[in-house]
Amino acid sequence: MKNRLAITAVLALLALGGCRNEGYVQVAGYAQGGTWSVKYKSSGKAPARVKAGIEAILEDIDTTLSGYNRKSLLSRLNDGDTIRPTPMLIELYDRSRAFWEETGGALDVAAGPMFDIWGFGFRNDSLPAPEKVRKALEASGMGRLVPKMEDALDSAGRLHGSWLRWVVTDAPSGAPSGAPSDAGALPQLNFNAVAQGFSADTVASYLKSLGITDMLVDIGEIWCSGENPSGKPWSIGIDRPTDGNDTPGADLDGIWLSSPQRQEAAPALPELPGQGIVTSGNYRKFYIRDGRKYAHTVDPRSGYPVSHGLLSATVVAPTAEAADAYATYCMVIGLEEARSFIESRYDLEGFLVFSTPDGGMEEWHSKGFKMAQE
Repeated sequence: MKNRLAITAVLALLALGGCRNEGYVQVAGYAQGGTWSVKYKSSGKAPARVKAGIEAILEDIDTTLSGYNRKSLLSRLNDGDTIRPTPMLIELYDRSRAFWEETGGALDVAAGPMFDIWGFGFRNDSLPAPEKVRKALEASGMGRLVPKMEDALDSAGRLHGSWLRWVVTDAPSGAPSGAPSDAGALPQLNFNAVAQGFSADTVASYLKSLGITDMLVDIGEIWCSGENPSGKPWSIGIDRPTDGNDTPGADLDGIWLSSPQRQEAAPALPELPGQGIVTSGNYRKFYIRDGRKYAHTVDPRSGYPVSHGLLSATVVAPTAEAADAYATYCMVIGLEEARSFIESRYDLEGFLVFSTPDGGMEEWHSKGFKMAQE
């Protein structure tokens, strides 16, 4: 999973106004290379039970999706082991394929080699030669893989990385019908662009199953619903995307307020059951070589880090997973395309911070992105 120095979400929970704190509980812990916290209206739910349930969920996610846990299903698959994928892994792979198709390849969980060679993946490296970038591109891409992971399983429900490849050749012994051979590099999956949003959504679903409706779930990415302890909207601080701003909440660009209703841009869906909010930016994980900054957002279509003026993108979506994915997508495509994309979607709101030619910084936000100072 993304550790807190690599994470693209930089959101700090703020309390606005006097806090009634009637019946609210906060539980917290450590997971995915950092801390997590959940604040919720208890409604009689024992904090110890809730915390244990959350920790079990996060442990399951870690042992399934983490690329830093060398014993996880994902790591074992990337290392060439034959695994028995869980419904969680299958589901996230299939949904990631849909994000890849929707974004024209700009969001690609099968681009692990490219992140690794630039030093932003699961292995350390930096400033690769053009030939190394070319080889990484050849070994990457959801377009090389089967659309659905279920189609690559053998009759016993097992999976080897080579079976995911879309190009059909002679199937090895034991592989499902039509599976490719072991020739060539194995697919290397990296779910960092969606996994923490997925984690927040999964924890929120668990809380909703307990009858909890007022909550803020922060697992690096945020999902919230209902009211905060003051009986007001939840408030989330958006950090100013300046290089070296490594402390969430220390220097804010604005404060977003959750909304119990969708804005007028979405009259067909007036009620919001909850909202995910994620910020992606290039000011916490980067390095400088020969006076040039290489940021951690790598365009999987070109194989190179992006170099446009968009500094951070905050996206609000019905799920934290979608907000996570689309915030990353915006950072890949840059300011103008990101603004057009957000404005074209009735289910999204956005806040973009970008550099100006004179070295300054400006902000843009969509009509329904509710700011505290407005």
